[in-house]
Amino acid sequence: MPTPRSIQRTYLTLMLGNTLATSLIWGINTIFLLDAGLSNLQAFAANAFFTAGMVIFEIPTGIVADTIGRRMSYLLGTLTLSAASLLYVLLWQIGAPFWEWAAVSLSLGLGFTFFSGAVEAWLVDALTATGYTGDLETVFGRGQIVTGIGMLTGSIAGGFLAQQVSLGFPFVLRGVILIVMFAAAFRLMHDVGFTPVKGDRPLTEMRKIASNSIDYGWRVPAVKWLMIEALFTGGVGIYAFYALQPYLLELYGDPKAYQVAGLAAAIVAGAQILGGIAAPRIRGLFHRRTSALLLMAATSAGTLALVGVADSFWPVIGLTTIWALMFAATMPIRQTYINGMIPSQQRATILSFDSMMSSTGGVWTQPVLGKAADVYGYATSYVISAGISTLAIPFLALSRRQDNPADTLEVSEAEPVPQPA
Repeated sequence: MPTPRSIQRTYLTLMLGNTLATSLIWGINTIFLLDAGLSNLQAFAANAFFTAGMVIFEIPTGIVADTIGRRMSYLLGTLTLSAASLLYVLLWQIGAPFWEWAAVSLSLGLGFTFFSGAVEAWLVDALTATGYTGDLETVFGRGQIVTGIGMLTGSIAGGFLAQQVSLGFPFVLRGVILIVMFAAAFRLMHDVGFTPVKGDRPLTEMRKIASNSIDYGWRVPAVKWLMIEALFTGGVGIYAFYALQPYLLELYGDPKAYQVAGLAAAIVAGAQILGGIAAPRIRGLFHRRTSALLLMAATSAGTLALVGVADSFWPVIGLTTIWALMFAATMPIRQTYINGMIPSQQRATILSFDSMMSSTGGVWTQPVLGKAADVYGYATSYVISAGISTLAIPFLALSRRQDNPADTLEVSEAEPVPQPA
Protein backbone atom coordinates (compact mmCIF):
# COMPACT_ATOMS: atom_id res chain seq x y z
CA MET A 1 0.00 0.00 0.00
CA PRO A 2 1.47 3.40 -0.95
CA THR A 3 2.27 5.81 1.87
CA PRO A 4 2.38 9.63 1.82
CA ARG A 5 6.16 9.38 1.83
CA SER A 6 6.29 7.02 -1.17
CA ILE A 7 3.75 9.16 -3.04
CA GLN A 8 5.89 12.27 -2.50
CA ARG A 9 9.00 10.36 -3.54
CA THR A 10 7.38 9.31 -6.82
CA TYR A 11 6.11 12.86 -7.41
CA LEU A 12 9.57 14.33 -6.88
CA THR A 13 11.12 11.71 -9.19
CA LEU A 14 8.67 12.60 -11.96
CA MET A 15 9.21 16.34 -11.45
CA LEU A 16 13.00 15.96 -11.51
CA GLY A 17 13.06 13.81 -14.66
CA ASN A 18 10.54 15.94 -16.52
CA THR A 19 12.26 19.21 -15.70
CA LEU A 20 15.73 17.87 -16.47
CA ALA A 21 14.53 16.74 -19.90
CA THR A 22 12.57 19.86 -20.81
CA SER A 23 15.10 22.38 -19.40
CA LEU A 24 17.93 21.10 -21.60
CA ILE A 25 16.62 23.43 -24.30
CA TRP A 26 15.29 26.30 -22.16
CA GLY A 27 18.55 28.21 -22.26
CA ILE A 28 18.98 27.94 -26.04
CA ASN A 29 15.47 27.53 -27.46
CA THR A 30 15.10 31.07 -28.82
CA ILE A 31 18.68 31.02 -30.16
CA PHE A 32 17.92 27.65 -31.78
CA LEU A 33 14.89 29.10 -33.58
CA LEU A 34 16.79 32.19 -34.69
CA ASP A 35 19.64 29.98 -35.91
CA ALA A 36 17.09 28.09 -38.02
CA GLY A 37 16.44 31.33 -39.92
CA LEU A 38 13.36 32.63 -38.10
CA SER A 39 12.97 36.30 -37.20
CA ASN A 40 12.12 37.46 -33.66
CA LEU A 41 8.47 37.68 -34.69
CA GLN A 42 8.51 34.18 -36.21
CA ALA A 43 10.42 32.68 -33.27
CA PHE A 44 7.93 33.99 -30.72
CA ALA A 45 5.06 33.16 -33.08
CA ALA A 46 6.33 29.56 -33.08
CA ASN A 47 6.25 29.71 -29.28
CA ALA A 48 2.74 31.12 -29.57
CA PHE A 49 1.71 28.08 -31.61
CA PHE A 50 3.12 25.94 -28.82
CA THR A 51 0.94 27.74 -26.30
CA ALA A 52 -1.97 27.59 -28.76
CA GLY A 53 -1.54 23.82 -28.75
CA MET A 54 -1.82 23.91 -24.98
CA VAL A 55 -4.99 25.99 -25.27
CA ILE A 56 -6.55 23.61 -27.79
CA PHE A 57 -5.65 20.38 -26.01
CA GLU A 58 -5.74 21.34 -22.31
CA ILE A 59 -9.39 20.45 -21.70
CA PRO A 60 -9.45 17.24 -23.85
CA THR A 61 -6.31 15.89 -22.16
CA GLY A 62 -7.60 16.95 -18.75
CA ILE A 63 -10.75 14.94 -19.42
CA VAL A 64 -8.54 12.02 -20.48
CA ALA A 65 -6.84 12.22 -17.08
CA ASP A 66 -10.20 12.35 -15.27
CA THR A 67 -11.67 9.42 -17.22
CA ILE A 68 -8.92 7.08 -18.41
CA GLY A 69 -6.49 7.93 -15.61
CA ARG A 70 -3.73 10.33 -14.56
CA ARG A 71 -1.05 7.67 -15.07
CA MET A 72 -2.10 7.06 -18.66
CA SER A 73 -2.14 10.79 -19.34
CA TYR A 74 1.43 11.12 -18.09
CA LEU A 75 2.64 8.18 -20.19
CA LEU A 76 1.07 9.64 -23.34
CA GLY A 77 2.74 12.95 -22.57
CA THR A 78 6.26 11.50 -22.44
CA LEU A 79 5.86 9.77 -25.80
CA THR A 80 4.28 12.78 -27.55
CA LEU A 81 6.82 15.28 -26.24
CA SER A 82 9.76 13.00 -27.07
CA ALA A 83 8.61 12.60 -30.68
CA ALA A 84 7.94 16.32 -31.12
CA SER A 85 11.37 17.25 -29.73
CA LEU A 86 13.09 15.01 -32.28
CA LEU A 87 10.98 16.54 -35.06
CA TYR A 88 12.22 19.99 -34.02
CA VAL A 89 15.78 18.83 -34.73
CA LEU A 90 14.74 17.58 -38.15
CA LEU A 91 13.17 20.94 -39.02
CA TRP A 92 16.35 22.73 -37.91
CA GLN A 93 18.51 20.47 -40.09
CA ILE A 94 16.45 20.88 -43.27
CA GLY A 95 15.76 24.62 -42.87
CA ALA A 96 12.00 24.07 -42.78
CA PRO A 97 9.46 26.80 -43.60
CA PHE A 98 7.60 28.54 -40.78
CA TRP A 99 4.33 26.59 -41.17
CA GLU A 100 6.15 23.34 -40.35
CA TRP A 101 7.58 24.91 -37.19
CA ALA A 102 4.07 26.00 -36.30
CA ALA A 103 2.67 22.47 -36.78
CA VAL A 104 5.34 20.77 -34.67
CA SER A 105 5.03 23.49 -32.02
CA LEU A 106 1.34 22.57 -31.73
CA SER A 107 2.32 18.95 -31.08
CA LEU A 108 4.78 20.10 -28.39
CA GLY A 109 1.85 21.86 -26.75
CA LEU A 110 -0.15 18.63 -26.91
CA GLY A 111 2.65 16.77 -25.15
CA PHE A 112 2.79 19.23 -22.28
CA THR A 113 -0.99 19.22 -21.79
CA PHE A 114 -0.89 15.52 -20.95
CA PHE A 115 1.29 16.50 -17.96
CA SER A 116 -0.43 19.69 -16.81
CA GLY A 117 -3.19 19.00 -14.33
CA ALA A 118 -2.68 15.23 -14.36
CA VAL A 119 0.44 15.04 -12.17
CA GLU A 120 -0.82 17.64 -9.69
CA ALA A 121 -4.25 15.99 -9.49
CA TRP A 122 -2.60 12.58 -9.01
CA LEU A 123 -0.48 13.93 -6.15
CA VAL A 124 -3.29 15.68 -4.25
CA ASP A 125 -5.71 12.74 -4.51
CA ALA A 126 -3.04 10.18 -3.57
CA LEU A 127 -1.93 12.18 -0.52
CA THR A 128 -5.53 12.59 0.61
CA ALA A 129 -6.23 8.86 0.16
CA THR A 130 -3.14 7.82 2.12
CA GLY A 131 -3.95 10.07 5.10
CA TYR A 132 -1.52 12.92 4.61
CA THR A 133 -2.19 15.64 7.21
CA GLY A 134 0.52 18.19 6.45
CA ASP A 135 0.17 21.38 4.44
CA LEU A 136 0.41 21.24 0.66
CA GLU A 137 2.61 24.33 0.41
CA THR A 138 5.43 22.23 1.85
CA VAL A 139 4.91 19.44 -0.71
CA PHE A 140 4.57 21.81 -3.64
CA GLY A 141 7.55 23.75 -2.30
CA ARG A 142 9.66 20.58 -2.39
CA GLY A 143 8.47 20.01 -5.92
CA GLN A 144 9.57 23.54 -6.77
CA ILE A 145 12.99 22.87 -5.24
CA VAL A 146 13.41 19.65 -7.23
CA THR A 147 12.19 21.46 -10.35
CA GLY A 148 14.83 24.12 -9.75
CA ILE A 149 17.55 21.48 -9.35
CA GLY A 150 16.46 19.80 -12.58
CA MET A 151 16.33 23.14 -14.38
CA LEU A 152 19.71 24.20 -13.00
CA THR A 153 21.33 20.98 -14.17
CA GLY A 154 19.50 20.85 -17.50
CA SER A 155 19.98 24.48 -18.50
CA ILE A 156 23.71 24.49 -17.75
CA ALA A 157 24.16 21.14 -19.51
CA GLY A 158 22.05 22.30 -22.46
CA GLY A 159 24.08 25.49 -22.93
CA PHE A 160 27.36 23.58 -22.63
CA LEU A 161 26.28 20.83 -25.06
CA ALA A 162 24.93 23.38 -27.55
CA GLN A 163 28.30 25.12 -27.62
CA GLN A 164 30.42 21.94 -27.62
CA VAL A 165 28.33 19.72 -29.94
CA SER A 166 25.49 21.58 -31.71
CA LEU A 167 22.31 23.55 -31.00
CA GLY A 168 20.28 20.47 -31.94
CA PHE A 169 21.95 18.00 -29.56
CA PRO A 170 20.09 19.11 -26.38
CA PHE A 171 16.79 18.42 -28.17
CA VAL A 172 17.92 14.89 -29.04
CA LEU A 173 19.00 14.22 -25.44
CA ARG A 174 15.65 15.58 -24.23
CA GLY A 175 13.80 13.00 -26.35
CA VAL A 176 15.93 10.17 -24.92
CA ILE A 177 15.39 11.22 -21.28
CA LEU A 178 11.63 11.41 -21.81
CA ILE A 179 11.64 7.77 -22.95
CA VAL A 180 13.45 6.90 -19.70
CA MET A 181 10.74 8.80 -17.79
CA PHE A 182 8.08 6.76 -19.58
CA ALA A 183 9.66 3.59 -18.16
CA ALA A 184 9.98 5.12 -14.66
CA ALA A 185 6.35 6.29 -14.58
CA PHE A 186 5.11 2.95 -15.91
CA ARG A 187 6.71 1.26 -12.89
CA LEU A 188 6.19 3.82 -10.11
CA MET A 189 3.04 5.81 -10.89
CA HIS A 190 -0.37 4.27 -10.12
CA ASP A 191 -3.73 5.98 -9.66
CA VAL A 192 -4.31 6.12 -5.87
CA GLY A 193 -7.37 7.76 -4.33
CA PHE A 194 -8.96 8.06 -7.74
CA THR A 195 -10.75 5.46 -9.85
CA PRO A 196 -10.63 6.05 -13.61
CA VAL A 197 -14.01 5.88 -15.34
CA LYS A 198 -14.72 2.42 -16.72
CA GLY A 199 -17.85 2.08 -18.77
CA ASP A 200 -19.38 1.44 -22.15
CA ARG A 201 -19.95 5.11 -22.94
CA PRO A 202 -16.73 7.06 -22.23
CA LEU A 203 -17.81 10.04 -24.35
CA THR A 204 -20.87 10.45 -22.14
CA GLU A 205 -18.68 10.38 -19.05
CA MET A 206 -16.33 12.92 -20.63
CA ARG A 207 -19.22 15.29 -21.34
CA LYS A 208 -20.44 14.86 -17.76
CA ILE A 209 -17.03 15.67 -16.29
CA ALA A 210 -16.62 18.67 -18.60
CA SER A 211 -20.02 20.00 -17.51
CA ASN A 212 -19.27 19.44 -13.82
CA SER A 213 -15.93 21.14 -14.27
CA ILE A 214 -17.68 24.29 -15.41
CA ASP A 215 -19.91 24.14 -12.32
CA TYR A 216 -17.03 23.53 -9.91
CA GLY A 217 -14.52 25.73 -11.75
CA TRP A 218 -15.60 28.67 -13.89
CA ARG A 219 -18.85 29.22 -11.97
CA VAL A 220 -17.01 29.47 -8.66
CA PRO A 221 -16.10 33.18 -8.60
CA ALA A 222 -12.88 32.80 -6.62
CA VAL A 223 -11.64 30.20 -9.12
CA LYS A 224 -12.83 32.18 -12.14
CA TRP A 225 -10.97 35.37 -11.16
CA LEU A 226 -7.83 33.36 -10.44
CA MET A 227 -8.03 31.84 -13.91
CA ILE A 228 -8.51 35.23 -15.57
CA GLU A 229 -5.45 36.50 -13.70
CA ALA A 230 -3.45 33.78 -15.49
CA LEU A 231 -4.37 35.32 -18.86
CA PHE A 232 -1.95 38.15 -18.10
CA THR A 233 0.76 36.52 -16.02
CA GLY A 234 1.15 33.24 -17.94
CA GLY A 235 2.18 34.64 -21.31
CA VAL A 236 4.38 37.34 -19.81
CA GLY A 237 6.24 34.72 -17.78
CA ILE A 238 6.98 32.67 -20.90
CA TYR A 239 8.12 35.69 -22.89
CA ALA A 240 10.23 37.15 -20.10
CA PHE A 241 12.14 33.90 -19.73
CA TYR A 242 12.73 33.11 -23.41
CA ALA A 243 13.49 36.70 -24.46
CA LEU A 244 16.13 36.78 -21.73
CA GLN A 245 18.36 34.50 -23.82
CA PRO A 246 18.98 36.82 -26.80
CA TYR A 247 18.67 39.92 -24.60
CA LEU A 248 21.54 38.84 -22.34
CA LEU A 249 23.67 37.89 -25.33
CA GLU A 250 23.01 41.36 -26.71
CA LEU A 251 24.02 43.00 -23.42
CA TYR A 252 27.02 40.68 -23.07
CA GLY A 253 28.22 41.60 -26.55
CA ASP A 254 28.82 38.07 -27.92
CA PRO A 255 25.98 36.50 -29.94
CA LYS A 256 27.71 33.08 -29.87
CA ALA A 257 28.18 32.84 -26.09
CA TYR A 258 25.52 30.15 -25.69
CA GLN A 259 26.77 29.28 -22.22
CA VAL A 260 25.78 32.78 -21.09
CA ALA A 261 22.22 32.03 -22.19
CA GLY A 262 22.41 28.70 -20.35
CA LEU A 263 23.78 30.48 -17.29
CA ALA A 264 20.79 32.83 -17.35
CA ALA A 265 18.45 29.84 -17.25
CA ALA A 266 20.54 28.38 -14.44
CA ILE A 267 20.13 31.58 -12.40
CA VAL A 268 16.38 31.35 -12.85
CA ALA A 269 16.59 27.69 -11.76
CA GLY A 270 18.55 28.60 -8.64
CA ALA A 271 15.93 31.21 -7.84
CA GLN A 272 13.28 28.52 -8.20
CA ILE A 273 15.04 26.39 -5.60
CA LEU A 274 15.15 29.30 -3.16
CA GLY A 275 11.56 30.22 -4.01
CA GLY A 276 10.41 26.69 -3.25
CA ILE A 277 12.16 26.82 0.12
CA ALA A 278 10.72 30.25 0.86
CA ALA A 279 7.10 29.56 -0.17
CA PRO A 280 5.92 27.90 3.10
CA ARG A 281 7.70 30.60 5.12
CA ILE A 282 6.18 33.40 3.06
CA ARG A 283 2.76 31.78 3.46
CA GLY A 284 3.30 31.75 7.22
CA LEU A 285 3.67 35.53 7.25
CA PHE A 286 0.11 36.04 6.02
CA HIS A 287 -3.26 34.94 7.33
CA ARG A 288 -4.61 34.68 3.78
CA ARG A 289 -2.91 33.18 0.74
CA THR A 290 -4.20 35.94 -1.51
CA SER A 291 -2.32 38.53 0.56
CA ALA A 292 0.96 36.82 -0.34
CA LEU A 293 -0.10 36.43 -3.98
CA LEU A 294 -0.98 40.13 -4.33
CA LEU A 295 2.30 41.30 -2.83
CA MET A 296 4.39 39.02 -5.04
CA ALA A 297 2.42 39.95 -8.18
CA ALA A 298 3.12 43.65 -7.59
CA THR A 299 6.81 42.96 -6.90
CA SER A 300 7.15 40.84 -10.06
CA ALA A 301 5.63 43.54 -12.27
CA GLY A 302 7.90 46.20 -10.79
CA THR A 303 10.98 44.02 -11.28
CA LEU A 304 10.15 43.40 -14.97
CA ALA A 305 9.90 47.16 -15.53
CA LEU A 306 13.34 47.63 -13.97
CA VAL A 307 14.80 44.90 -16.21
CA GLY A 308 13.82 47.04 -19.19
CA VAL A 309 15.07 50.26 -17.64
CA ALA A 310 18.44 48.90 -16.41
CA ASP A 311 19.69 47.96 -19.92
CA SER A 312 22.98 46.61 -18.51
CA PHE A 313 24.19 43.00 -18.17
CA TRP A 314 24.84 42.55 -14.43
CA PRO A 315 21.92 44.65 -13.14
CA VAL A 316 19.61 42.68 -15.45
CA ILE A 317 21.03 39.42 -14.04
CA GLY A 318 20.26 40.61 -10.49
CA LEU A 319 16.76 41.82 -11.32
CA THR A 320 16.02 38.59 -13.18
CA THR A 321 16.95 36.67 -10.04
CA ILE A 322 14.45 38.69 -7.98
CA TRP A 323 11.72 38.22 -10.59
CA ALA A 324 12.35 34.46 -10.70
CA LEU A 325 12.25 34.26 -6.89
CA MET A 326 8.83 35.93 -6.84
CA PHE A 327 7.54 33.67 -9.61
CA ALA A 328 8.80 30.50 -7.93
CA ALA A 329 7.48 31.40 -4.47
CA THR A 330 4.08 32.23 -5.94
CA MET A 331 3.47 28.82 -7.51
CA PRO A 332 3.16 26.56 -4.40
CA ILE A 333 0.85 29.07 -2.68
CA ARG A 334 -1.33 29.45 -5.76
CA GLN A 335 -1.44 25.67 -6.30
CA THR A 336 -2.61 25.07 -2.73
CA TYR A 337 -5.22 27.83 -3.02
CA ILE A 338 -6.82 26.54 -6.23
CA ASN A 339 -6.69 22.87 -5.19
CA GLY A 340 -8.60 23.77 -2.02
CA MET A 341 -11.49 25.09 -4.14
CA ILE A 342 -12.03 22.11 -6.48
CA PRO A 343 -13.26 18.52 -5.92
CA SER A 344 -11.28 15.37 -6.68
CA GLN A 345 -13.33 13.95 -9.55
CA GLN A 346 -12.97 17.09 -11.66
CA ARG A 347 -9.55 18.12 -10.36
CA ALA A 348 -7.41 17.30 -13.42
CA THR A 349 -9.88 18.91 -15.82
CA ILE A 350 -10.19 22.14 -13.81
CA LEU A 351 -6.41 22.37 -13.33
CA SER A 352 -6.04 21.85 -17.08
CA PHE A 353 -8.58 24.63 -17.67
CA ASP A 354 -6.50 26.90 -15.44
CA SER A 355 -3.38 25.97 -17.39
CA MET A 356 -5.27 26.63 -20.63
CA MET A 357 -6.05 30.18 -19.49
CA SER A 358 -2.36 30.73 -18.82
CA SER A 359 -1.49 29.34 -22.25
CA THR A 360 -4.13 31.56 -23.86
CA GLY A 361 -2.27 34.51 -22.41
CA GLY A 362 0.86 33.24 -24.14
CA VAL A 363 -0.92 33.05 -27.49
CA TRP A 364 -1.52 36.79 -27.63
CA THR A 365 1.34 38.20 -25.53
CA GLN A 366 4.27 36.44 -27.23
CA PRO A 367 3.67 37.72 -30.79
CA VAL A 368 2.87 41.19 -29.44
CA LEU A 369 5.98 41.34 -27.28
CA GLY A 370 8.12 39.66 -29.97
CA LYS A 371 7.04 42.35 -32.44
CA ALA A 372 7.81 45.02 -29.83
CA ALA A 373 11.31 43.54 -29.48
CA ASP A 374 11.78 43.68 -33.26
CA VAL A 375 10.65 47.31 -33.50
CA TYR A 376 11.73 48.91 -30.20
CA GLY A 377 14.25 46.46 -28.72
CA TYR A 378 14.20 43.92 -25.89
CA ALA A 379 14.43 46.53 -23.13
CA THR A 380 11.21 48.24 -24.18
CA SER A 381 9.45 44.88 -24.54
CA TYR A 382 10.19 44.16 -20.85
CA VAL A 383 8.62 47.47 -19.81
CA ILE A 384 5.52 46.53 -21.83
CA SER A 385 5.58 43.10 -20.15
CA ALA A 386 5.46 44.80 -16.76
CA GLY A 387 2.39 46.77 -17.83
CA ILE A 388 0.59 43.62 -18.92
CA SER A 389 1.48 41.86 -15.64
CA THR A 390 -0.01 44.74 -13.67
CA LEU A 391 -3.40 44.04 -15.28
CA ALA A 392 -3.53 40.74 -13.34
CA ILE A 393 -3.56 42.38 -9.91
CA PRO A 394 -7.24 43.50 -9.88
CA PHE A 395 -8.37 39.94 -10.67
CA LEU A 396 -6.38 38.55 -7.75
CA ALA A 397 -8.14 41.14 -5.59
CA LEU A 398 -11.53 40.00 -6.93
CA SER A 399 -10.69 36.37 -6.06
CA ARG A 400 -9.74 37.50 -2.56
CA ARG A 401 -13.08 39.31 -2.11
CA GLN A 402 -14.95 35.99 -2.36
CA ASP A 403 -13.60 34.90 1.05
CA ASN A 404 -13.29 31.28 -0.06
CA PRO A 405 -12.28 28.95 2.83
CA ALA A 406 -9.30 27.76 0.78
CA ASP A 407 -7.77 31.21 1.23
CA THR A 408 -6.92 30.26 4.82
CA LEU A 409 -7.53 26.50 5.28
CA GLU A 410 -5.60 23.47 4.07
CA VAL A 411 -6.97 21.34 1.21
CA SER A 412 -7.93 18.53 3.60
CA GLU A 413 -9.96 20.97 5.71
CA ALA A 414 -11.65 22.93 2.93
CA GLU A 415 -14.75 21.36 1.37
CA PRO A 416 -14.92 22.54 -2.25
CA VAL A 417 -18.51 23.24 -3.22
CA PRO A 418 -19.99 25.18 -6.12
CA GLN A 419 -20.57 28.84 -5.29
CA PRO A 420 -22.98 30.40 -7.81
CA ALA A 421 -21.87 33.71 -9.21
